[in-house]
Amino acid sequence: MQTISFDFYATFVLMALVLLLGGFIIRRVHFLRFYNIPEAVVGGLIAASVFLIFRLVGDVEFKFDGGLKDPLMLAFFTSIGLMADFGSLKKGGKRLFVFLGVICVMLIIQNVAGISVAKLMGQDGLLGLLSGSITMSGGHGTGAAWAVEFSKAPYNFSGAMEVAMASATFGLVVGGIIGGPVAAYLIKKHALVGTQEKPTASVDSATSFEQADMERRITQNTFIESVSLIAICLFVGSGLAVWVKSFELSWTLPTFVYCLFCGVILRNVLGALNIHEVFDREVAMIGNVSLALFLAFSLMSINLLQLASLAVPILVILLVQSVIMIFYAIFVTFKFCGKDYDAAVLAAGHCGFGLGATPTAMVNMQAVCKNYGMSAIAFIIVPLCGAFFIDIVNAVVIQGFVALLGY
Repeated sequence: MQTISFDFYATFVLMALVLLLGGFIIRRVHFLRFYNIPEAVVGGLIAASVFLIFRLVGDVEFKFDGGLKDPLMLAFFTSIGLMADFGSLKKGGKRLFVFLGVICVMLIIQNVAGISVAKLMGQDGLLGLLSGSITMSGGHGTGAAWAVEFSKAPYNFSGAMEVAMASATFGLVVGGIIGGPVAAYLIKKHALVGTQEKPTASVDSATSFEQADMERRITQNTFIESVSLIAICLFVGSGLAVWVKSFELSWTLPTFVYCLFCGVILRNVLGALNIHEVFDREVAMIGNVSLALFLAFSLMSINLLQLASLAVPILVILLVQSVIMIFYAIFVTFKFCGKDYDAAVLAAGHCGFGLGATPTAMVNMQAVCKNYGMSAIAFIIVPLCGAFFIDIVNAVVIQGFVALLGY
């Protein structure tokens, strides 16, 4: 077999072209726009398909330089940490904490369901975990990050990236499909009525990942400040990971978890001491670009043949996850969040990021509110939980299940 290798710069160019290709196609295909499929997913899968054809027809294999992969992944999770302003929790009031509790329980249920079905089908428990909260509530970014970890020792799970990307994409689509009908069912069954007020969704830090054009201007100085914060977290987080591993403990955390928590601590310490106000929108932009490039590399590198061999167990697990999400949103999320109109909108939002991503949740809620009336509190709570708090809790939950699997 002939091997064609791309060096650092050629790989970087290819990653950028994958994103441009994905964006070009999404602008012309309504289905992809409607379900908020990321540019990296579309372009990456097309690139992976082309490389597969070369491999099958021309017996040619492509290898890419992975020098950018880890720094991009760490920068993304650091940006999530730097966005986690604990002071913003006050905006959501009591209902925000209730909603946080509801989604935390769902993380556990998703992992129990995924691992159980995987074991029943004779598959590795890691497959169930990747099809659990890692990708269902974590999305493509968290899925790709853990897939990188699971492909290494001591896990050595082949096909981890393929499973993660397939699961995250499936969840993104299904999350966008079921959210509206779930809310409509609840609204009609309980005769709920929304208000006509506009949503006060100026949820500063929380909405930065979804809204890129607000208020404070990005300048050279502010950009340098944001990059410096991310660089500090990368340095401290990666150093901390190496230091902890030197103790050869029975458990270990991925490096990106350390970087994430460094971001959380740095953000809140700087805020508490009034030293520096983190520019949320700018940090979010850097994080989004890092994630897009990281996903582009991850997806164009996947082996689609390996994914085909795991198609049936993955599909079964994902169908189970979808059914669980529907019933959980109706009987748990709606009930515990107040059994009113706001709770119905929150249920639609939970379907969005409980299976897909925060933008899917926002689209679900916008569709519901367009037809039935506004829910201001939902547009505060869901972005706050979905943009960063869910990732922080999910990191802890995932590590717990990894330990339960004996790693």
